[in-house]
Amino acid sequence: MNRYYLGVDIGSLTTKVVLVSTEGKPVAGATGRSGYSGRNVAERLTTELLHKNNLDKRDIAATVATGYGRITFPADREVSEITCQARGIAHLFGDARTVIDIGGQDSKVIKMLPGGKVVDFAMNDKCAAGTGRFLEVMAGALELRVEDLGKLAAEAQEQCIISSFCTVFAESEVISHVSAGAKKADIVAGVCDSVAARVAAMTSRTGLELKIVFTGGVARNSGVTHALAKQLGQQLFVPDEPEITAALGAALIAKSMEAR
Repeated sequence: MNRYYLGVDIGSLTTKVVLVSTEGKPVAGATGRSGYSGRNVAERLTTELLHKNNLDKRDIAATVATGYGRITFPADREVSEITCQARGIAHLFGDARTVIDIGGQDSKVIKMLPGGKVVDFAMNDKCAAGTGRFLEVMAGALELRVEDLGKLAAEAQEQCIISSFCTVFAESEVISHVSAGAKKADIVAGVCDSVAARVAAMTSRTGLELKIVFTGGVARNSGVTHALAKQLGQQLFVPDEPEITAALGAALIAKSMEAR
């Protein structure tokens, strides 16, 4: 009988679930807005995932939960997002040594050894600057969708400067640029560069070792990816589904638990 392993990542803004097989191969994944109850969202996503793959809960051999809401989910084990993120990236990029993860309300730089063992990390979880929430606020001020920011940033001709790291003050700067008649593309490029600058500064606390993988939902924003690669002077590798890598790591850890 095939056995499956579930990884659940309940983040501040988005909840992710991933199933892996006995062979350790990802079978399916799903994401949804965490809303008021990330646990309820995780349970719904899990039910939908199992149904689509003709499985039921009895087919799940072990579950690991991670993320902000991990303590709310009934799992066999709770593991920190940093550990899960490193494990997931090591599975996808065996030669990765640095992970830059920008999520909804925090950003992390993780230095690791082969196999995903974490040796150092830096984390920004005290302020929304340099996170997905920062981009959401700026997109709202510009009456844009977050998913359109990357494409628009590429059209910039004269990038605006967003000097404040504080989300509230940065929003005021954006509004000032709008009032001054700046083009939206130029403002968006400045916003993306501001996020990149905040995260690039964090790398000085851990150092950078190649290969560098950029993950988290913000990694889908080509504007931030381009700005961050430019500031670091290094190529960044982005997973096909960057928002689910921690959930993938959690599922792989669940599999390794049963093997012991």
